[in-house]
Formats: sequence, structure tokens, C-alpha cells
Amino acid sequence: MSGLTIAVHHVRAALGGARRLGIDTAPLLQGAGIPPLLLADDRARVTAEQFTRLIRALHQATDDEFLGLGPVPSRRGTFAMMCHACLGCPDLGSALDRATRFYRLFPGGPDLAVALRPDGGPAVLTVRSALHRHDEAAFLAACLLLIWHRLAGWLIGRRIPLHWAQFAHPAPAHADEYPALFGCPVHFGAPYTAAGWDAHWLTAPVVRDQPALAALLRRAPADLLGRRDYGTTVAEQVRRSLAQALRSPAPARLPEAGEIAARLAVSPATLRRRLRAEGTSYQRLKDMVRRDAALTALTAGREPIAALAARIGFSEDTAFHRAFRRWTGTTPGAYRLAGVTPRPGEAPPPGPSVPRGQQS
Repeated sequence: MSGLTIAVHHVRAALGGARRLGIDTAPLLQGAGIPPLLLADDRARVTAEQFTRLIRALHQATDDEFLGLGPVPSRRGTFAMMCHACLGCPDLGSALDRATRFYRLFPGGPDLAVALRPDGGPAVLTVRSALHRHDEAAFLAACLLLIWHRLAGWLIGRRIPLHWAQFAHPAPAHADEYPALFGCPVHFGAPYTAAGWDAHWLTAPVVRDQPALAALLRRAPADLLGRRDYGTTVAEQVRRSLAQALRSPAPARLPEAGEIAARLAVSPATLRRRLRAEGTSYQRLKDMVRRDAALTALTAGREPIAALAARIGFSEDTAFHRAFRRWTGTTPGAYRLAGVTPRPGEAPPPGPSVPRGQQS
């Protein structure tokens, strides 16, 4: 499971269908280890593991693989049967064609299409689905594109780099997170939702068998959303270098921008220019990697905050606290307290809930 964290916007959108169906979402959040109070804070984030557990719980509660967000339900098990239908195909192109024809048998299913551009450019995977609301449309469109891209890579046992991704909806408030999710430049306000990859991948043979599919289906499709697929953008290469550095023994020493530029065989000025063209910077990527590592650690265990600060490269506790407040609007101690979910029969943790901005 990746160390990538998920913005609370996606959590709220994922819950929309269940709430419209009258399902009490508080137990689902608690079962996923997500404090319901976090949903009120636009800067809050959850770990990929928490998000995957929530999606799995929503599948069960709604009995709908589209989480109640589509015009009609897609019964649980539909995705699994589609995967079984694709497994015997000789190559990825025929597997995706079979998947497209499979879902067209059901009303309200996603309208999938894979086409080769006449100019010899990349193959284009399009996903269309009628949804209820704009924020939910943005969420489900991103989920479907991620799932189909990652399933395609799983079928052939290779990571398929995307050239670009585009969405029919306007750019959401958290649009700057999409390039990290897809590993490619992302555009909004397009005529349709789609992604492009090299056409030669469509001739790659399907290499998975029944035991491998059984293992995938134990956690799919939810697990496909949490799986980390590094892309080929400069920003993703920088992020990967920084994340690898954090896995070294504490205290971590994150490489400077000049060191990463040397690894990529470019000048520091060229690195800055390319990151700027992708809408980010070395410092922003450094902050994102540290933030995600900190949130994951605070959610997962009881590592002392001072030790956590040193492990992710902060020389002083106070600097870590300032950075964490800038990232999330609260302190590490308050975030950890908010995330403590007592087991059945246990008393809740001592002390009141700590609202955003209050000192712990």
C-alpha cells in the first residue's frame, strides 16, 4: 500500500451515494479508522489504507460497486465477472474490448471505449457515466479512470505510463493532486473523460491466470484505488526520490534539488523549469512527501512525535509542528488524538475533541 494520502474531498464525495440512500455513514467511517470530525476540515487527509477500507465498506453497505453514485446500481460481483471474462483474451486490446462489451449489457454501467487515433498517436481510453452531482461526478470519473488504467497494467503484468489524462468536469479545488494520482499531465474542462497511452500496449499479452485473479479480487476494485503507480513526469521522479530517502534509517536526509537534478542528468535550472511547467516545485513535493509520511505514521501507531519529526528530516520539533499546522491546520498531537478510535468496550481517549487550529 502506498504512502500517498487522500484529501478529505474524496472521502466526502465517496459518501454521497450512501447518504442519499439513507445509510448511516458514521459506523462506516469508524470501521475504516476515519474520525468523522475530519470531514469538516478541508485540509484534512486520510491514508490510502483508510480510504481503501472505506470504499470496501461502502460497496457492502450500498451493494453497489458505484457506491450509489450512478443512475442505477452495479451489483457487487459485476467487476469480478468482467475480470473473469477478460482473463482468456490473448492481448490487452481484446481484453478491454471484451470488458467494454460486458458492461454494455447492463443499464447505467460505464460507457468504456478504447480507440486508436488515426494520426498514429496514443491509444485513448474514454470513460463516460451519468452521475447525480458535480463533485460526485468528479470523484467517480477519477476512480473509474484509475481502476481501468491499473487493471490494464495488472492484466499484462506491466506498468503502463500515461501520456495525459483529461476530465469533462471543471477543475476542482484539489486539482493539483491529480498529476500525482495519474503520473501524467492532467487537464480539466475537456469534451470527455479519457487518458492516453502508447498504442503498442494493446498488443501486449494477457499474462494473469485464475489464482492471480482470485488474489486480486479479494481486495478489488477498492485496492486498485490505493495502489501506487509511479508515472513518468518529472514531478513523480522527484517525489519517488524523496520518498525513497525517507525510508532510510532515521534521521532522514532528503536530497537537495541539485542532487536530484544530477540524478536526472539535467541542470538545477532545467529541473526547476520542468517542475514549474508541471505546476509544482521541489519544495512543494518535499512538503507533500513529508506530510504524507507524517499522517501515515500518526494514523498507524504511537511513534513519539519527536522521533517522527527526526525520522522525516526535521532538525527541531518546533519546525515540524509549524510545518504540520501549515499542512493540516492543526498540530500533530491534535491530529493523533482525533484519529484514535476506541475498540468495542473501551473507553474513548481522554480529553475533548480538538477543533482545527487549537493548540494541543
